[in-house]
Amino acid sequence: MVSNVRISPNAYRRVVMGAGIMLAVIVMSGAAVRLTSSGLGCEDWPTCTEDSLAPEWSFHAWVEFGNRLFTGVVSAAVIAAVLAAHFRTPRDRRLVFLAGGLVLGVLAQILVGAAVVLLELTPVSVTAHFLISMLLLANAVVLYRASSTKDPTPTSTIAPLASLGHLALAAAVLVSGTVVTGTGPNSGDVRANRLPFDLGTVARLHSVIVWVFLAATVTLAVTLRGVPALQRTLQVLLTAVVVQGGIGYLQYFTGVPPLLVQLHVTGSIVVWCASVWLYLVSRGISVIEQSPHPSAPARLVSSGARP
Repeated sequence: MVSNVRISPNAYRRVVMGAGIMLAVIVMSGAAVRLTSSGLGCEDWPTCTEDSLAPEWSFHAWVEFGNRLFTGVVSAAVIAAVLAAHFRTPRDRRLVFLAGGLVLGVLAQILVGAAVVLLELTPVSVTAHFLISMLLLANAVVLYRASSTKDPTPTSTIAPLASLGHLALAAAVLVSGTVVTGTGPNSGDVRANRLPFDLGTVARLHSVIVWVFLAATVTLAVTLRGVPALQRTLQVLLTAVVVQGGIGYLQYFTGVPPLLVQLHVTGSIVVWCASVWLYLVSRGISVIEQSPHPSAPARLVSSGARP
């Protein structure tokens, strides 16, 4: 009976979208744990304390433990993406491989999450936790793009280094942002150590990288203004970067209040995912053309220049 299960390409994309949304939500919930000073609400792992799996009622403990519980939802979502890839018609091994990357990434997150608790929120462990989340989101975006069954609109022939360089700048924005976070006041718990840098200095460095990234995005927008398939992504990305910059300056000059930091984390998800999507589409990453016959193999097509 299981062998008769068939999942349409459109249904599979919805499964992937669901997994991506769950991955984004847990990034935001993880930020909420830190910003409510609940990072060590549960001081042990995998149990909350040495004597109890779940905590007694306490705001900080349940904020942290609730985030752990939500990991189960995320795990179910990425496992569903793997299983659905096996039953997708037509089947494509590349999708199975990419979906498997989500599972491996979540497993890595669980282990790093344990290290975060056991190492009492050291900035390096917290940074690794966040950056792995960003890699998982990039994986989900690539999987969503790869599972497309529509004939792609021809895209530009911009130099491979230009699109790759733009994506590298987006990654640099993320990494430099984590340095600011690791140096700043929102550590997740008063017992957590901070990075030994001057906050003003690293914040200014991060700001410079953001300005360079914005300039690169504007340059791409001008270069690709004749490519309709990219206009919406570029508009979203430009808007998100400008809003992010505004929030960044506002939070710095108002003492880094938790609510603004939470918005900044949410914005980073939008900027990063839009940057990955822009890279994939502008470089003409292959998509899958749906065969009219369910039993026929999928055929790869390309939407333009390739790296």
